[in-house]
Amino acid sequence: MKKSYCPIDTFINVVKGKRKATTILHLYQGKKRYSELVRLLPDISERMLSKQLRELEEDKLICKTVFPEVSPKVEYSLTELGRTIRPILKQMIKGGNIFEELIESEESPES
Repeated sequence: MKKSYCPIDTFINVVKGKRKATTILHLYQGKKRYSELVRLLPDISERMLSKQLRELEEDKLICKTVFPEVSPKVEYSLTELGRTIRPILKQMIKGGNIFEELIESEESPES
């Protein structure tokens, strides 16, 4: 995590990336195994998902728990810091919906 000139940029730099914010929202619903996240995020490669999870862990937004079993089990969950940004992400969803409606209205043929 690097500090930017503006706190908004710092926040965006932490959560930007292929499906990082979506991953956080999925984890807000509860712990998830890697295979569950793969299913929930079908438009991201497993390599990219692993990279994004590693970055989220480095930024202390998620926690990775490895269970010492014969077939290794890994679970991901949100840290307290990760839980605190949910309201911001929910507002970003609202903002995204506003822009998507605008885009759709500009793309639709005039009657």
